[in-house]
Amino acid sequence: MKVLKFGGTSVGSAQRMKDVAQLIMDGERKIVVLSAMSGTTNTLVEISEYLYRKNAEGANDIINRLESKYRRHVDELYATDEYKQKGLELIRYHFDELRAHTKDIFTLFDEKAVLAEGELISTGMVNLYLQEQGVNSVLLPALEYMRTDKNAEPDATYIREKLLEQLEQQPDADIYITQGFICRNAYGEIDNLQRGGSDYTASLIGAAIKAEEIQIWTDIDGMHNNDPRFVDHTAPVRNLHFEEAAELAYFGAKILHPTCIQPAKFAHIPVRLLNTMDPKAPGTLISNETELHKIKAVAAKDNITAIKIKSGRMLLAYGFLRKVFEIFESFHTSIDMICTSEVGVSVTIDNTSHLAEILDELRKFGTVTVDSNMCIICVVGDLDWENVGFEAKALDAMREIPVRMISFGGSNYNISFLVRQEDKKRALQALSDELFS
Repeated sequence: MKVLKFGGTSVGSAQRMKDVAQLIMDGERKIVVLSAMSGTTNTLVEISEYLYRKNAEGANDIINRLESKYRRHVDELYATDEYKQKGLELIRYHFDELRAHTKDIFTLFDEKAVLAEGELISTGMVNLYLQEQGVNSVLLPALEYMRTDKNAEPDATYIREKLLEQLEQQPDADIYITQGFICRNAYGEIDNLQRGGSDYTASLIGAAIKAEEIQIWTDIDGMHNNDPRFVDHTAPVRNLHFEEAAELAYFGAKILHPTCIQPAKFAHIPVRLLNTMDPKAPGTLISNETELHKIKAVAAKDNITAIKIKSGRMLLAYGFLRKVFEIFESFHTSIDMICTSEVGVSVTIDNTSHLAEILDELRKFGTVTVDSNMCIICVVGDLDWENVGFEAKALDAMREIPVRMISFGGSNYNISFLVRQEDKKRALQALSDELFS
């Protein structure tokens, strides 16, 4: 069985929902994971902000407008009066649930429940449409099997056990429709998976049922070998190793979250990125197979700050790096790149919310300098150190661009350059010209 995930833009209108239905009505049994209709989650966040401020009138105004929008979608989506009525009943039920939150004190737990409504509505609408088309489809309620543990990490054992129970209860269904993103936490409260959202859900489900393949459908033809917003003549990458995909996702390729496909990686299940706007395009296949001696793609991560700590006391002083890293850990700030020498260490961060406090602590150990408005350029491929000349090709492409830091050897799949934000476009184009032309 395959697991297919469709994002918000793929189900962003009645016509898009019909298009998705045509894609999945191919006679094969499958589990389909759906996001909320595009724009819905942002609107639900706005409703929550009004409710936090005890402005029930403002919240109800937005709820009414959103409900009117969904009623129009229902009228466009269904052909028969019977299913139009079922669609309206579905909408009425969920919007009554939203309005129930305007009467009491609003908490973080209420906000999580409000945010869940987007996925509950979209899956209900698509399931009804499939049934109207004569498809034997059923809903798999994610809140009945998707759960995180006390560390807010997916509880894989629980997910597998409860999901298989749900499937066994409805063994004759051809298509199972379920919600992405939403779950329950270890205390039974409605919550969400945060990182990777619906992609994470699809990966967890695929691993739980040992799926043949996980397909993630978006509005982009797979991962490209560079950022098409800044670089001319980019092309989709047809095959990636899981590690290569994770590096690209972490360093700026927005099509995936870097951790969302880890369950598929560990379960050895291939993940295919496909385009709902061009279903026949091959997309990108992510697996545990490596294409040897090949550079695959380039990505960029913006809004980077570089911090250099220079100290004569560092020379031969064991424990120095530990003390430096503990400062970042105490302020919950992760580090992207690290370069060290005998008298100093340079690191980069993308979260500057505690920068002032971090700098105050670091100044106890040496002279601190800061470079803001920087960008990390990441080159990904089979970059094992024994592949002679690969790093030289990347360096040669950057010969006319000032480079603040270089990171190589931390991974067999990545070499990273720290440059000024203003040099980003020029660096991306130079790398494409050198590596892919």
